Amino acid sequence: MRGAAAYARVGVESSVMSASPHRLIGMLFDGAQTSIRAARLHMQNGDVAEKGKAISRAIDIVNQGLLAALDHERGGELAERLEQIYDYVVRLLLQANLRNDEQRLDEAARLLEDIGSAWREIGQQVDGY
Repeated sequence: MRGAAAYARVGVESSVMSASPHRLIGMLFDGAQTSIRAARLHMQNGDVAEKGKAISRAIDIVNQGLLAALDHERGGELAERLEQIYDYVVRLLLQANLRNDEQRLDEAARLLEDIGSAWREIGQQVDGY
């Protein structure tokens, strides 16, 4: 099992090292969705500790990845609006964790999917991915 985990880690590291800046943001959206899906499964199974870890990972991705990547100088009003949405997503995730609320998880996932999907469409035009 260790070998498989190490192999997966190398695959992820290779993907990150070769990705364009635009693709890296896409990977953050994917990672947040993966963490939210894991949180939902742990919530349904009553595994409070793992649910909390998965939600914390999603929050970290939003705060330290997506939010931190915003360029307010060049992004202007769009960056401000995205910041407000990301802040709202974090609040949804915190409330979902506190209240075991799948609807809040779903709303956070939907918002991130909407933005991530638009981001990927732009990426196809910019990077061809």
